[in-house]
Amino acid sequence: MAVIVTGFQTGPSTPASTSTPASSVPTQNPTAVTAGSKVSAPVATYRFPEGFTFSYSVDWRLVTGGTATLRLDNVNGEHHIVANADSTGAVALLYHVQDHLETFYNPQTNCALALVKHTEEGFRRVDTKIRYDYSHKKAVVDEQNLRAKNQKHEENDIGTCVSNTLAAPYYVASQPLQPGAKFTFPSSDGGKTADIEVTVEARETVKAPAGTFNTIRVSGEALSGPQKGKGKIWLWYSDDDRRIPVQMRARAFWGTMTFRLTQMRPSGT
Repeated sequence: MAVIVTGFQTGPSTPASTSTPASSVPTQNPTAVTAGSKVSAPVATYRFPEGFTFSYSVDWRLVTGGTATLRLDNVNGEHHIVANADSTGAVALLYHVQDHLETFYNPQTNCALALVKHTEEGFRRVDTKIRYDYSHKKAVVDEQNLRAKNQKHEENDIGTCVSNTLAAPYYVASQPLQPGAKFTFPSSDGGKTADIEVTVEARETVKAPAGTFNTIRVSGEALSGPQKGKGKIWLWYSDDDRRIPVQMRARAFWGTMTFRLTQMRPSGT
């Protein structure tokens, strides 16, 4: 469910942060039931932030180690998300990162249509293209290793509708988010489909470089697939109809990575 992050390590259900709790999670909520793993259409009150770019600082082990951007546009009736992540400073000297990801999905159904990734991480250089062929229920993957100069083609089973890593933050934002609720959705980045469980944890006030926001905190973890048991993601959305992704956090075997909103602007400005 996280932007750019590819591996997770299980962390506590309530991570340490600069956030101030505004309300706690109810001990019981009769409406908080998992309705099975499925991708649902957006709620009627949600408005996707089309034409806006979100910029983030990226902290790793208490050091600002990079920047990231996330942009959503409408292209011929399809939603197009573009994300970039770059390591900076001392972290870049230790571990080079320059990732570029794009995905298309249907804004009426939230079904992913395609995913393109250019990955530069350490010595790894890989171009990947994924097409979601729902007529044959397959994710069609073509991958080129630019350093090893080899190619790979594979097809993996998917259901009638899946999300993916890049679309997931917008997908979750488009759903009803009441503290105590849970829901599960299928996600595929071309490999084996994973069921992602989302828990709406609490409302909090969060201070970010872009300002102070009333937010609602959600967490996500894989119940199946290659990332099962390997980690957890937290997202803090503005607690209004915009659902701006104010802060994101992932805990992995290499440490904790936190994305904090530094700027929100109309794309192209």
